[in-house]
Amino acid sequence: MKILVTGGAGFIGAEFVRRVVRKGYEVVVVDALTYAGDLERLKDVEGGYAFHQLDIVDRSGLEAVFRKERPEAVVHIAAESHVDRSILDPAIFIKTNIWGTLNLLDLAREYGVGRFVNLSTDEVYGELGDEGRFVEDSPLSPNSPYSVSKTAQDMLGRAYFRTYGLPVITVRPSNNYGPWQYPEKLVPVVVIKALMNEPIPIYGRGLNVREWLFVEDCAGALVKVMEDGRDGEIYNIASGEEKKNIEVVEAILEILGKPKDLMTFVKDRPGHDYRYSMDASKIYRELGWKAKVKFEEGIKRTVLWYVENIEWVKGKLEYLKGYWEKVYKPEQRT
Repeated sequence: MKILVTGGAGFIGAEFVRRVVRKGYEVVVVDALTYAGDLERLKDVEGGYAFHQLDIVDRSGLEAVFRKERPEAVVHIAAESHVDRSILDPAIFIKTNIWGTLNLLDLAREYGVGRFVNLSTDEVYGELGDEGRFVEDSPLSPNSPYSVSKTAQDMLGRAYFRTYGLPVITVRPSNNYGPWQYPEKLVPVVVIKALMNEPIPIYGRGLNVREWLFVEDCAGALVKVMEDGRDGEIYNIASGEEKKNIEVVEAILEILGKPKDLMTFVKDRPGHDYRYSMDASKIYRELGWKAKVKFEEGIKRTVLWYVENIEWVKGKLEYLKGYWEKVYKPEQRT
């Protein structure tokens, strides 16, 4: 089977590409190589995939790829993916996540694609209090420009299944972490700041709760859904590993042997969702998938990877420092 993977040079996309190349699939990667895309992530499978540098908003460019490659499956991972950035610039999220997805769905329909896996997010459900978990038919109630754009992407895919019969499967993963993550998300930011002995910014009091999913588990679930999932279905991909943000920071500092006084509480993110948690029993019941990597193992592996690959991180620092200044406001709490 020939698979077209959008965002295949990104964090989750590259892990998925490495897996399917090693499994012997014919793989076509489409990636715009924006700030967060990097072909270095695919060096271990270099030569095992075809590559097209292309923005999914470019309809004519995408059509040329479909015409040339004739993919049998599309796994759509490309996205603008960070809440903080969506607060700074919502427009690019609407453009990429909605219009880009629309282009892909239209072309998949036109070229007779037999499977379309549409990567959504747990954030489409909105937030929870201290109790409860989201199931696949929970109401959608997004709260940030990012999650609104992903909800539209999610619903577009399901509409194309219902209206046109396009074989779309929707997947909603929880918070991913692991090696190669671009240093704008919590885990790599904490590791890098700690290694540089710089103040580590923590929103509010660090009490917001996320369900932490190791990227290898996420990619494994995507492969399972692509191979065995049922058309038109939605699958939560979750680990059951809930942690407060401050607990994640403390775990990283302990691994690195760094003092807790590096933690600096900064002005909270606008509209910051309190808690996400999902019930992943459906994907286990139907496909036999279950997350394997416990948080304690995954966070150690992640921290060690950044320590051993600090040169990759250093290449991003000039750009990142300007970004950090925009996002983490100077107002601090004591």
